[in-house]
Amino acid sequence: MNGQEPLTALKGVGEKTARLFERLGVRTLEELWHYYPRAYDVFQEPRPICGLEPDTVAAVKARLKKTADVIRYGRMQVATLTLHEQEAGLSVVWYNMPYLRGILRAGEEFVFRGRVVKKRGRLTMEQPEIFRPQDYLEQIAVMRPVYGQTKGLGNKTIEKAVKQALSLRGMEKEYLPEPIRARLNLAEINFALEHIHFPRDEADLLFARRRLVFDEFFLFLLSIRFLKDQKEKTKSAYPIRLSPDITRLEQALPYELTGAQKRALSEVFADLSGGHVMNRLIQGDVGSGKTIVAVLALLQAASCGYQGALMVPTEVLARQHFEMIRRLTEEHGLGTRVILLTGSMTAKEKRLARAAIEAHEADLIVGTHALIQEAVRFDRLALVITDEQHRFGVGQRESLGKKGEAPHVLVMSATPIPRTLAIILYGDLDISVIDELPAGRRPVKNCVVGRGYRENAYRFIQKEVEAGRQAYVICPMVEAGEMLEAENVIDYAAALRKKFPPSIAVEFLHGRMKAKEKNAIMERFAAGEIQVLVSTTVIEVGINVPNATVMMIENAERYGLAQLHQLRGRVGRGADQSYCIMVNTGGEEAQKRLEILNRSNDGFFIASEDLRLRGPGDMFGVRQSGELEFGLADIFTDAAVLKTASEEVNALLAADPGLSREENAPLGRRLAQYLEKRYGRLAL
Repeated sequence: MNGQEPLTALKGVGEKTARLFERLGVRTLEELWHYYPRAYDVFQEPRPICGLEPDTVAAVKARLKKTADVIRYGRMQVATLTLHEQEAGLSVVWYNMPYLRGILRAGEEFVFRGRVVKKRGRLTMEQPEIFRPQDYLEQIAVMRPVYGQTKGLGNKTIEKAVKQALSLRGMEKEYLPEPIRARLNLAEINFALEHIHFPRDEADLLFARRRLVFDEFFLFLLSIRFLKDQKEKTKSAYPIRLSPDITRLEQALPYELTGAQKRALSEVFADLSGGHVMNRLIQGDVGSGKTIVAVLALLQAASCGYQGALMVPTEVLARQHFEMIRRLTEEHGLGTRVILLTGSMTAKEKRLARAAIEAHEADLIVGTHALIQEAVRFDRLALVITDEQHRFGVGQRESLGKKGEAPHVLVMSATPIPRTLAIILYGDLDISVIDELPAGRRPVKNCVVGRGYRENAYRFIQKEVEAGRQAYVICPMVEAGEMLEAENVIDYAAALRKKFPPSIAVEFLHGRMKAKEKNAIMERFAAGEIQVLVSTTVIEVGINVPNATVMMIENAERYGLAQLHQLRGRVGRGADQSYCIMVNTGGEEAQKRLEILNRSNDGFFIASEDLRLRGPGDMFGVRQSGELEFGLADIFTDAAVLKTASEEVNALLAADPGLSREENAPLGRRLAQYLEKRYGRLAL
């Protein structure tokens, strides 16, 4: 099988299950091979009942003194056991499994494994797995994969499908040059793919993971070098001279640009007027003022009779930028025609917008990925700007760039990445850094607290809401999952609705919702119709709500510091004092790490500390950074591998620029496939 077969090619996966997998972004066997576990579950020795703690997964071994009872509550049948050990007791419960009465009989010995919770003052284990002692003994220390799940599709079903898919996979020919593999002690590719899902132990996992992470970085950096070689010193068909009108507009702004903004603007204007195509990244902290730099550049392009396009990741942000640019041009009498194009517009609205763009009845076009649809045709597109660029990936940026005749390209990112890594990751771009915040911006007040502070936090959120403000609550999971101890948005939102009075509207938001649903929720929150938004990190970018003053982050220890800083940047955007409450459910080491955010609001310092503090243990939890387009690699945890991959790419291309040597031919073919899949072009 070549991997392009649908999941229905697997036994036991019908149309209904395939649709559930589609919600996870998995449609083909190849996508399932690369649907990596998000964590690993390791069976521990059974614990004494007196040593059990609430909100943990544990195993207990017991010889039953009596057969399980089955009690009927309406349509539900509940099987129960009570286990005793000296003074300690544990209630064990299963729902709608009455057949257990014939299995769990007095005198038999079992191991029960599941989540321990406290209910009505008693320790309870609900729906635990049941093992014979010898069977459980064989499972101890085995690493079981834990996948991202969705309602109706549990971990066992995904694990079974992955096993079957891997068994149908043909052996892939090794494409990495043997000298590189030998020098770096990298696993063979087939071994790596098999053992990232089903490692024998932690050493096995790390060996497999390092190879796959290296591959992601290596192929990405090779493709970046290929793109850069094509772009280097391309003559520009759109020299943009500086307009006095835009200079006057800059001077008339109600605030003075910071020194860093002026420096970035100067670098952008020098590129635009320099005769060659600009390929530049503006990297700036949250709230540093990248957008006004982009807008001034777009207005310069429009003043020369060209078109400019701004692509952003969400429709809400597109509308906010559109309104801001239109208001700015009207207030200053520039006569610039601005138009909006998003996916949720009606067919007629989109048709009229596309016609206006093609006829050059619009100078500046603001939109989402709808801008790169085939039906959109520009007239003299001179400048394309991508905001929050890591949300799109290189392929989509390239697609927008191909809409014109080699237009100038400017991409922006608020994700703070240490400069050493940025130079590697954005090797096809020149970099401008905005490292100052505008004057008068009030820093967010931070606190790192334990579980016991939650009730105080809820009271504080209610007080802020009653004062007319809004709040975010961030959870790492969409819904409750097997074996992962973390808060989820669906249950959390339901709990907050019960806790807060009916006058406080609580809604949830997550990445698995349809685009239309997400946009509706974000628009209602931006309009003040929702007071508390419980969300995953999907709100990390793409919404600007100055009225939001509280950011509460549950299971904060599961995120990287740079990502926490990015989340914190959703508040502190208005005139009111803002607050960030980070709930640490980890240990003392996590507390020390989170305290760095207490001491600093400087994103670049935090990113550097994040890089310094990361260790191999971080890879066993939630993936820390969503930067760029990597499925497994994390630029912070895997910074050393990133640097190694960069050095190997440089050495390889120095020795064989076209990958034309016989020993490099398999890699050349693999790179061509990679570029075709990612960017719609062949490499070699």
